[in-house]
Amino acid sequence: MNRWLVNRRVSSPNWNERKLPITMVVLHYTGMKSADDALSRMCDPEAEVSAHYMIDEEGVVTSLVPEGKRAWHAGHSYWRGVTDVNSASVGIELVNPGHEFGYRPFPEAQMDALLPLLADILERHDIPRANVVGHSDIAPARKEDPGELFDWARLGQLGLALEIPRAKMNLFYDNPGAFYLALERFGYDITDGRAAVAAFQRRWRPAIIDGEIDGEIGGILFELLLERDIGRAR
Repeated sequence: MNRWLVNRRVSSPNWNERKLPITMVVLHYTGMKSADDALSRMCDPEAEVSAHYMIDEEGVVTSLVPEGKRAWHAGHSYWRGVTDVNSASVGIELVNPGHEFGYRPFPEAQMDALLPLLADILERHDIPRANVVGHSDIAPARKEDPGELFDWARLGQLGLALEIPRAKMNLFYDNPGAFYLALERFGYDITDGRAAVAAFQRRWRPAIIDGEIDGEIGGILFELLLERDIGRAR
């Protein structure tokens, strides 16, 4: 870790040993009223919650758990066959009150701190762009963060996540089950199909999040799978 990327260190007791190599980054919002509230919770041993980093709205980066350790940020989650996401990922919490306390856009100072930190993590661990995910991607039935206001498009343009493809056509699958299977093939847990669709929309087509399968998201999913199959979606 380049020291210049971290402004302060506050040790959280909420970690244990990894069981898997690092292959993912999970982005969250804190979903609490203030940065201090979030920091206190992630340092409370009774809460059993933590992350490797927290970035506040002024762009201050706090290291809480060493990357080599398993922070407790993902909870019950799944991505591309991995069920112990905590063991396989670096967790970054972005201070934001979230949908419960007044969800708002992520400030420029916060994004300016996130981008080089994320780039450094991806390079050091050789993490594929396809494994830079939101909490809602890995736990669609439980979580909405970092939410529809997060600038995934910017990360994609900078090569720090998959680019958001344009649906070249409206694609309607033969039936909902066919869409769910394609969604599972891309990486999502489809146990709750409607929640998985809403999570996909939140990430890839945030203008409309209704959990309903439509031709536009069908086309977007087709493009994502096509890019993956020809090897351009690492």
